[in-house]
Amino acid sequence: MDQAERVERFLAERYPHAGIAIVAGSTAREERTHTSDIDLLLIDDGLFADEAQVSEAATHEFEGEIFEVFAYTTEGFREWADRGVAQHRPVILHMLVEGIPVRSTTGFGELRAQWDAVLAAGPVLSERESLLRRHVITDLLDDLQDATDPLEQHVVAGLLFERMAELMLLVGRQWIGSGKWLPRRLRAWSPERADRLSTPLLAGDFPGLAARVGQELELAGGRVQAGFVR
Repeated sequence: MDQAERVERFLAERYPHAGIAIVAGSTAREERTHTSDIDLLLIDDGLFADEAQVSEAATHEFEGEIFEVFAYTTEGFREWADRGVAQHRPVILHMLVEGIPVRSTTGFGELRAQWDAVLAAGPVLSERESLLRRHVITDLLDDLQDATDPLEQHVVAGLLFERMAELMLLVGRQWIGSGKWLPRRLRAWSPERADRLSTPLLAGDFPGLAARVGQELELAGGRVQAGFVR
């Protein structure tokens, strides 16, 4: 990782007490572009001057690079990691497990192994959440099939793709993502099903998208409409 020395200089200036520091994202994967920032996960009980503070998400400019910092005390990390797991989108756990450590403590290996097991197990979709997600998709599907305004069609189609992709992943015990990470996770899990869902969307084929979503919805348990109580 060619950014290691710059990262260490940044830490020395901005977060000198960080015991655990992990570079994640495109920098760790060596897939940087001209707009890439440096994602940095920090964990240490001595990070903040205010003893009541347990977390911080901050953007810094340093030596011409943008650093996106996610900093936590030990308890703060556990709290936010649990929250991410409950939401099926544990971003900081992926950073911890998949990133490159540039600083570590004696307990780092154990911490990483603990949360790696959680990631490997995958999310659990409750029956209640399944019903709610299928209800939302059912409504969006009907909206798309009824829409005639081109702007409405494009907006609803985008939302429908997102909600269906999330449900497909969750039924398959896969973590979801937001933005660019949703299609990436869908493709990593099943390139074929990702392609079948995305092809009509990219072509502006709204009837084709509706048909494909209907097929995936049946695989996930079917439509939910009349009788559903939120």
